Amino acid sequence: MRIVLLNPPHTAIGSRIPDDHLPPLGLLSIGGPLIDAGHDVTLVDADLEDLRDEEISQRIVALAPDVLMVGHSGSTSAHPTVARLTRALRRHLPRATFVYGGPFPTYHWRDVLTEEPQIDVIVRGEGEATVLAVVSALASQTSLADVRGIAWRDRSARRDGGDDQVVCTEPAATIADLDAYRVGWELIDHARYSYWGRQRAVVIQFSRGCPHPCNYCGQRGFWTTWRHRDPRKLAREIARLHREHGVQVFNFADENPTSSRSKWKELCEAIIEENIDITLVGSTRAGDIVRDADLLHLYKKAGVTRFLLGMETTDAKTLELIRKGSTTTTDREAIRLLRAHGILSMATWVVGFEEDTPADHVRGIKQLLSYDPDQVQLLYVTPHRWTPFFGLAKHRSVIQEDRRLWDYKHQVLSTRHMKPWQVLAWVKLTEVILQARPRAIYRTWLNPDPKLRHAMRWYTQMGRRVWPHEVFSFFFRERHTDDGPSVEEMWGAPQEHEERSMVPLHKLRRVQKKPQRAA
Repeated sequence: MRIVLLNPPHTAIGSRIPDDHLPPLGLLSIGGPLIDAGHDVTLVDADLEDLRDEEISQRIVALAPDVLMVGHSGSTSAHPTVARLTRALRRHLPRATFVYGGPFPTYHWRDVLTEEPQIDVIVRGEGEATVLAVVSALASQTSLADVRGIAWRDRSARRDGGDDQVVCTEPAATIADLDAYRVGWELIDHARYSYWGRQRAVVIQFSRGCPHPCNYCGQRGFWTTWRHRDPRKLAREIARLHREHGVQVFNFADENPTSSRSKWKELCEAIIEENIDITLVGSTRAGDIVRDADLLHLYKKAGVTRFLLGMETTDAKTLELIRKGSTTTTDREAIRLLRAHGILSMATWVVGFEEDTPADHVRGIKQLLSYDPDQVQLLYVTPHRWTPFFGLAKHRSVIQEDRRLWDYKHQVLSTRHMKPWQVLAWVKLTEVILQARPRAIYRTWLNPDPKLRHAMRWYTQMGRRVWPHEVFSFFFRERHTDDGPSVEEMWGAPQEHEERSMVPLHKLRRVQKKPQRAA
């Protein structure tokens, strides 16, 4: 079958301001298996090219796909764009099957299939095995009812004068062997993708999922359970991309790649054995860094240049509320250890909790200064309907009803003791204080390590462009409401009971082994 993968343009400032763009790993991950199954697959990366709707339609219509598959890494905030584009494309492609995947449609499948009649199939959870089953059923013109892990629009009732029926099948099993399906790297021109200041770059995954209980995380339940790739196979893939395509920067999409000390150590050692000079960046937990104090020289030798550490807040009650499971002592020690081994630290800090006050922001600034991270990224708390945190925040008032701005970088909820402009002022003041302090300036311009100096300068340059843009947009472009709906009124009832999008393979096997009762 002829299949087009569409990465829609994203409205988030992180997509539009930098000159760098990373390839859409999710679409490439389903593209590889589809190619290997003999299908004709093309990627249209409208986010990379910032294509207008008309250009997207013209390009896709010219390809005349049998199946259009759509997804975006910024799943929730990209949904309005997906909805708009697929409505327009349906007029030109009346017979094509539209397949939609990602965290947002995985959980909001009822809403999407009800509100967007142009969408035919939603893939729920990871897609490599599921899309193969979907396309196989479409090619053989058999029912989708036996395909696990989808929600779909059954149009057969139309023949009898009825309406479409929305059907959700049993959840699919998690993929036990993440190396069983390859990434379709041939779908992209590597020269067009960059990160870290115009260095050729890709996104990779060593693992999926996270074993920790943070209740605001929108990814933990999507991946259901933590699994990892074969360390040596991934190291060989990294080396091949570097040698054959000149890829220099590898950005880990993992929520927590270092969960297994032994497997992460094996990956670092395997990359070192490949004898390649690369840059590895990603996210992890402060506790894993402290745990691996004796392995950090391997991190550095393998190419780890920066780790983002989710620290969120210093308020004990808030930490307990979000089940972060970390301490300020651990956070501070992790940053110290990374610096001692020549690895940059980026501290993420979340604001916008309901009871935040100016005093909390002052305390946060002092704590961040004591941590002394190399870089800092402030985010706004953003509840997702399928997470346990949503239930705790469902009563809060929404100040931003534009769903394209629910991307962690825009203020979406009211706080009890502060006006939205006051929260913004504290956020921008915190960024200035942290990035303009003498230590940060020294590390940016006088760092003796040229690799770290380049990284610091690039991040600073991005901040100089994003900072005034965010302030201007807040006051002159974005529309905030004083009497908005509650979170639950805007998004619907909590879905915590549906947080796991798939079935862990071992549980599925146990179910299948249960003896069946005689009829």
